[in-house]
Amino acid sequence: MVDVGGDAIQWGVLGSATIARKCVLPAIRKSRNGMVRMLGSRRPEQAVEQMAGLGVERVVASYQAVLDDPAVDAVYIPLPNHLHCPWTIRALNAGKHVLCEKPLACNVHEAREMAAAARANGRQLMEALMYRFHPRSQQIKKHVERGDIGRPTLVQAAFTFHMEDAVLASGDNVRLHPESGGGALLDVGCYAVSTARWLMGREPVAVQGMAVRHESGVDLLFAGLLDFGGQALATFEAGFISALQQTFRVVGSHGAIELPHNAYIPWDSDAGYVLRRADEEQGTPIRVGRADEYQLMVEHFADVVLERTPRAIVPLEESIENMRVLDALADAAVRGRAVRL
Repeated sequence: MVDVGGDAIQWGVLGSATIARKCVLPAIRKSRNGMVRMLGSRRPEQAVEQMAGLGVERVVASYQAVLDDPAVDAVYIPLPNHLHCPWTIRALNAGKHVLCEKPLACNVHEAREMAAAARANGRQLMEALMYRFHPRSQQIKKHVERGDIGRPTLVQAAFTFHMEDAVLASGDNVRLHPESGGGALLDVGCYAVSTARWLMGREPVAVQGMAVRHESGVDLLFAGLLDFGGQALATFEAGFISALQQTFRVVGSHGAIELPHNAYIPWDSDAGYVLRRADEEQGTPIRVGRADEYQLMVEHFADVVLERTPRAIVPLEESIENMRVLDALADAAVRGRAVRL
């Protein structure tokens, strides 16, 4: 088992997915409390070239080799969705802490198995919902909690993008494979559902969903409705066949907060939102300084591992509940009627 000490943790990474190369590996390299000791790849020669300049000490030819290294404290898992559960459990059983890419699992049953393994091994497991760590997201949450827009009555969220037509026709992308946990609901709808639950501060009592499907069976476009009871609803859109949407808004009894289409990934730009009071048509633009939410996320996770902070910003119990709601939405789309939770 790994006993972490000192001022930093040593990371292992399973796979060289785009999200790892573009976002998380650069974030760890810039972080104040972590370094990448090892990356496992099934194509190590290619991975060595891809890792140039990303601060990876060593590339090895298997994921298991990363887990076998006693110096690795924590593992980041950016593998396809269907591999999250088995490799997370293997990593936890090997004594590693785990930061797992979203969605945590393919269903709530897997999520609960992963949580049980984390508890059994006394290790941290957190879902990589990076948007929670951006100062803008934290400011918006405080506005809602303080009652600055009154009682929240509606959350609207959207995360859509357009895959290339050739990719959709070939079906080659892993997001289009049902056996890999593909589909828009899991891939980007998980952000929207998480946002609605977080801002409402409670769980929905019923959900409805409708989907447009690829010939493989996965959902290409998903529209969902969440009933939170107490005169509060949320709607969302997730998809692979629409133009870019990447935004959310929360509407209350006395105001609203609205974001541009960089709500989940503002990259390296200043972030902003609009706070509208009562019946204002325009509202007040509020700017937030640029921040790397991925760096903030990996630093926070390392602080949790190092016991410098008592509780994860994305609690494991909340990720399990998010999977439970996603399961119900998928079920509702198949049944063609509302599903109560």
